[in-house]
Amino acid sequence: MRPLLSQHMPDALQRPARTVVMAGNVVVDHRKRAERPHGHRPSRTWFDTTIVVPTLNEGANAAPLIERLTAAMRGRSVEVLFVDDSTDDTPQQISRVASHVDLPVRIIHRGGAERTGGLAGAVAAGIASSDSDFVVVMDGDLQHPPEMVPALRDAAEDVDLSIASRYDGGDPSGLVSTYRRWVSGAGTLVAQACFPRRVGRVCTDPMTGFFCVRRSAIDLSRMRPRGFKILLEVLTRHDLRVRELPLAFGERGAGVSKASWRTGVQFLHQVLSLRMGRFSRFAAVGAVGTAVNLAVMALLLEGPLQAHYLIAAIAAAEVSILHNFLLQERYVFGGLHDGGRSRPRRLAQHLAFNNAEALVRLPFLVLLVETVHLWPLMAQALTVAVACIARFGFMSRVVYRPRRQRPTAAPLRETVEV
Repeated sequence: MRPLLSQHMPDALQRPARTVVMAGNVVVDHRKRAERPHGHRPSRTWFDTTIVVPTLNEGANAAPLIERLTAAMRGRSVEVLFVDDSTDDTPQQISRVASHVDLPVRIIHRGGAERTGGLAGAVAAGIASSDSDFVVVMDGDLQHPPEMVPALRDAAEDVDLSIASRYDGGDPSGLVSTYRRWVSGAGTLVAQACFPRRVGRVCTDPMTGFFCVRRSAIDLSRMRPRGFKILLEVLTRHDLRVRELPLAFGERGAGVSKASWRTGVQFLHQVLSLRMGRFSRFAAVGAVGTAVNLAVMALLLEGPLQAHYLIAAIAAAEVSILHNFLLQERYVFGGLHDGGRSRPRRLAQHLAFNNAEALVRLPFLVLLVETVHLWPLMAQALTVAVACIARFGFMSRVVYRPRRQRPTAAPLRETVEV
């Protein structure tokens, strides 16, 4: 018998063959996994390779993908693990075809708030759920040929990571539009330039989603998956021995591509997040906020209002405080919104601290203007810059401090027959 997880299915698809259990967003097989302590990794693995396939509304591609993988992996110790974020019948389609093939198939269906990190988060969840020595990651749209999986796994035998590259003797023609080819090429150049040692020297195609990694070579606790490009996360956070194989990138099966201009924005954000530490990003946002602060203050000082410099400084501070909160939420602390605090509460804490900090700065502003005779805008910029470290400490330690949780097993959600 092989492990299989499914959603609730119509009666016509019910078959009294296997019993499986869904626990949160973690798959538990009644024969092998249910009795293991939470977080325990066994001394031996159940499969040599787990093929992790993240899916989002790819039901029409499930049957050909599983059938081609079954033929390609015959005689090998392998399982297929779908991590599914779909809102259509993709889980049912996977279950239907999996019920009559010889390949072990599992599904993790993530719903609602569980869909964190996008495609990269789905892959990370799949890797975390695997007990195998090796993990192959591939798309579910058939652009990554299943017949290449055995070669990709064999190529990783004496290295940490094998990559199917569209550019190292491969063929990227499956990127059907000139725009997508341009975006992929530009993204590759950016990644290689930003990470010349861990990416540029070892990988010609960090944008690919088709690779095989040795499970013991990566530390998931160091990764912060987001967006579409999980391989870039793997490469930049680890020193790995890498081998590339040429990939003939195929055409999509059914459905439509999930790539859009937002994908490019997410990728740039990912590169900046990986290249810059959190404090660097905080400082960059703070620099933009300082520019906004000084612009508003200058407008009030020199404009029709001819406001007193103290009034101008207070008004400018309020505008920049709100501006900085919006940018910090998105670009600095974007992965730390699950600390148990609502956005209104985070905003209230942000306003309270920054207004208190602005009041503390006012006497120093007066001192610099009235005694040292600095230009008010220069004095404002100096006091804002000096308080940067204090603001970062409060934001990271109080407003966005992660909630501490005891590691407990996820409650069982349902048991189904398939």
